[in-house]
Order: sequence, then structure tokens, then C-alpha cells
Amino acid sequence: MKFISSAIVCLSLSPFVQASSPPKPNAETIYMGGNIITVNDSAPTAEALAIKNGRILAVGKASELLKLKGNDTQVINLNGKTLIPGFIDGHGHVFNTGIQALSANLLAAPDGHVGNIADLQKALKVWAGKAENSKLGIILGFGYDDSQLAEQRHPTRQELDAVAKDIPVLIIHQSGHLATLNTKALELVGFTAETQDPEGGKLRREADGKTPNGVLEETAFFGMLLPLFAKLNEKENETIFAAGMKLYSSFGYTTAQEGRASSAAVKTMYNVAQQQKLPIDVAAYPDIQSAQDVIVPPYYSTNYSNGFRVAGAKLNLDGSPQGKTAWLTKPYLVPPVGQEPGYKGYPSMTDEKAAEYIELAQRKGWQLLTHVNGDAAIDQLLKGIEASEKKHGKPDRGFVAIHAQTARKDQVESFKRLGIFPSFFPMHTFYWGDWHMDSVLGGERAQNISPTGWARELGMIYTSHHDSPVALPNSMRVYSATVNRISRTGRVLGPAQKASPLEGLKSQTLWAATQYKEEKNKGSLEVGKLADLVILSDNPLQVAPEALADIQILETIKEGQTVYKRDDQVNANTGSCVDSPRCQSIATTAMVASGMLHHNTH
Repeated sequence: MKFISSAIVCLSLSPFVQASSPPKPNAETIYMGGNIITVNDSAPTAEALAIKNGRILAVGKASELLKLKGNDTQVINLNGKTLIPGFIDGHGHVFNTGIQALSANLLAAPDGHVGNIADLQKALKVWAGKAENSKLGIILGFGYDDSQLAEQRHPTRQELDAVAKDIPVLIIHQSGHLATLNTKALELVGFTAETQDPEGGKLRREADGKTPNGVLEETAFFGMLLPLFAKLNEKENETIFAAGMKLYSSFGYTTAQEGRASSAAVKTMYNVAQQQKLPIDVAAYPDIQSAQDVIVPPYYSTNYSNGFRVAGAKLNLDGSPQGKTAWLTKPYLVPPVGQEPGYKGYPSMTDEKAAEYIELAQRKGWQLLTHVNGDAAIDQLLKGIEASEKKHGKPDRGFVAIHAQTARKDQVESFKRLGIFPSFFPMHTFYWGDWHMDSVLGGERAQNISPTGWARELGMIYTSHHDSPVALPNSMRVYSATVNRISRTGRVLGPAQKASPLEGLKSQTLWAATQYKEEKNKGSLEVGKLADLVILSDNPLQVAPEALADIQILETIKEGQTVYKRDDQVNANTGSCVDSPRCQSIATTAMVASGMLHHNTH
């Protein structure tokens, strides 16, 4: 599609409009009067940007772009603020983020106020005491983190019994890979001393080695949680989806990801998009083990339908390093409770099963996102891809290694050799940097988590992500962690792995668009690309790097239309939804969760 004549596309040509030129197109909107960072190396900054029909009409000097002004053109003065491309989600879970936005906030500072188990109990009681939640039959919380609790452990089922003894209490760990249940909830799901650990998961036990203490790991948790999504009705699913997109847009994201979608979630997102255009683009990657039925047309497509598409598949090969369930080749520094010295975590599946799913994705032509936190899991991924390559050659698969936190340098070299795109998780350096140093990995391994520096040494590009709801979808926190790698207590992890401010910005814009194979339409401010924009309070390339996390998202613009402004009633610091009419439907989420718990007793 030709959006503009070549004489106008190239603003440097003179004269700007010749007598023989066709009539000039009028811009709908012109932004000027601030800093415009294009993330386009050939023209990195501009004085003004013009939009028409949801796309960028022109970028360049203000005096030239004002020639595109018509009677109806809106000229917006940035008043010294900064305009950048919209953020693109390297990896996250926009649908599941809706659960986070609608449940009790159990996060530690700076995103919440839970610093010990007493705080956690209080937060759950306050949530349960709200009128819209008090009659739900369940208490649901999200985001607790044993590494950030003063007690340095998970709460026990008895401590959750103190919140409510006759009502099920379910709290989800910030990693998203563990949960703790009270005694009532354990009874409802049928977990007893006789219950065996499922493959790829564990029920943590009390001192007798038999009685569940309430903490569930990996498949023991997922097997209990996933039926929740299967039982949600259409209205409830839509509420969760809307909450997730709203929270994402408040942090400047114009493209979001649902990185491990269930069939029900995909159908909800697709149906919502058929009814009306989504406020931001959403690319879904259904679980390759359980949701292959929706990795087909009309869901699966290279093009968005009203803002939604299934873009590939997701495979999960291990767990969480901060939860100490990731699969390592060398032992954890301090093993978790109940494990002996030498404990290395565990895989989600056998090498043979992993290779089977990898080969399936390549045979089908699906882009495969694979969760690999531990280096042993990365070895399993590399082995599977090499085996698949022997059968199918080496096309441009676009396979993505998600997290790759403990990747060794030889494994990063293999990423390049095999054409694997790394999506790293440097936010761990802030949220869990101290925990990794002192308890999880120690020494060199902790210093080199999410090794973006090694990738750049090899001439590779990468994305940096938040994995929301593991962390809030806070784009500026992602940016800061990628550039600074500073822990909560001020320790720097891996100075050699730091990114420059421009690289940090590219990892969430242009390089992220490349990960999605959408760089022709997104990721930089260039003529013809979508007008996906963010207005920031400050210029991230000019402030001190340590101040990046403090930059505010003032406005998010999707295809020329504002989808978020700073004065929206969303608390961007905690992710709490305070717009009460929209939050009333949290009741449905919790009621369905309660129904799920009862369902699993049969």
C-alpha cells in the first residue's frame, strides 16, 4: 500500500512539494515541541511527527511537517516531553495479568506493601472484607515472594488458616510457578498425605514427610489452576482480558503477548476482537501441550484481526530460579526446604518429549517460544532443535528462548549458530538479584544472569521482558534493569552484561518487533509504520541511567488513538484497579476459582 508519494516520504528533498506533485495529504495529527526518539539509526531524532489513517505520514523538521497541516489537523505540543515508539512485549501474559489486576496485591515494595507474613495475612483480610469480595467463597491473592518476606520462607497452610479456616485461600507466588493453599483449599482439591507428586511437580510436605504443607510446585500447581480457565464463562474471561490490556497500556505497551494461552483464553480473546477492535495488539502463543486446537486458522495468522492473532506456540521445559524449581546443571547455592545438598531442580518433561514438541513446531511452521530458565533446560532445548534441524534443515524458524537466565556463554553462541532469538529477563537483577547472589546461584552464575552483554558481543539482538504477572508490566522497570542491573539493595550484578540506554530501548521496541517478525510495521518511528507511540515525562537517552525507572508514562497511543493517559484511574505503582465499576467483576473470577477447587474433588 502506498501511503505517501516519494517526494513527501523523503523530507530532505527540495523543493518539498513541486508544482507537478499531487495534492499534499493533510495530516490528522502532528506532534512537535519535544524530544522525538525514532529508534531509527539512519535518522535517530526528529523535530516533528505526522499521522494519518493510523500510520506515520512523515517524520522530520517541524517547518516541513507543518506544510501537511490542514483545517482539521490537530497540532499537539509535547511541551518538552519525549515521544518514542510504543513498547512491544518481549514476553508476558496479558490475559493472566488480568488475574493479577483483580486479586489481592501481595507484592513486596516498590510494587506493593507485603514485607512479612503478617502483612500478607492483613492484605488478604482487607481484600476479603471488601463488599464485592466478601461473599465469594474464596480468598485469592497474587504476588507473594518468599525471598522478599522477612521470614525468608513460604507461608504455611496454618498461617493461611489464620486468614480464613472455613473458606479456601489460594495465593499465587510471584514467579507464577508455585502457590500456597490453606487447609480448606487442600481438602477441596483432594491433596492428602497419600497424594503422589505429579511428573514435573511437587507437593511440599511437613516434618512427617507426608502431610502437604500447602506449597505446590510447578505441575502440582498448574494441574490445580488450569481448570480455572476451563470453567470461566465468556463474560468472566472478557473481564480478565480487559483488565490485563488496561494495565499493559498504562505502562506504554501497544503490543502485548499472552505467552502461554489456554484454548479458552484464545477463544475469548479472538471473540472479543471480532466484536470490536482491541485497544492494543495482542499476540497469543497457546500451550503446545494442551491447546493445539487453537493453533489453527482463523486464530492462527500472520496478520492481526482487529488487534488479535495467534502467532505461534509455547513450550515449557522447566521452572523458576527464584522459586528454585528451574533445572540447572550445577546445584543451587542453598537448596529449598526438603531438598538435600546437590539439588539442581528438575525438568518439566523428558528429552524425548521435548524433542517431539520442537519437531512438531518446526514441521507445522509455528514460531515456538520455549521457557528455559536453567542451563540444563537450555541444553534440552538446544538438543531438540539440533535433532529437528537434521530432519527439516535450518529455515528461519524464529524460535525464541524465553528467559534463558542462566545461559552459559557457549549456549549463547549456540543461540547464534542455530538462529534462536533470546528474550532475556534482566528484571531479575532488580527484583531477585540479592536472592540470586545469596541463596539461588551465587558468584559467577548470578553475575551473568540474562547475559545481554554476551549476545551483543556476538552481534545478536535480543528482547528484554517483564513476564507479567511475574512482575508488573512496568516498561520503565524493564528498561532500568536492562541498563543498570542494580538489585533492590544497590548491588550491581554483572557490569559487563549492562546494555546502553539505546540498546535497552531497542530491546522493547525495534528488536521486539523483529522477534515478532513485525519490524516492517512496528518498533521505530518511520514513514509508513503504525502510529504506535508513547509520550514519556523525560528523555531516557539524556537522564542519568539510575533515573530510568522513575520516568512516567504520560500517554499511550495505538494507531494514532490515545488508549491511556496518566490521569486514568489506574494506580500504575501497584497495578491495583481502583475504577470500581470495572473492578466489580473480580467477584466472578474468585467465584470461578472456588468452583474450580470444588470441581477437582471429583
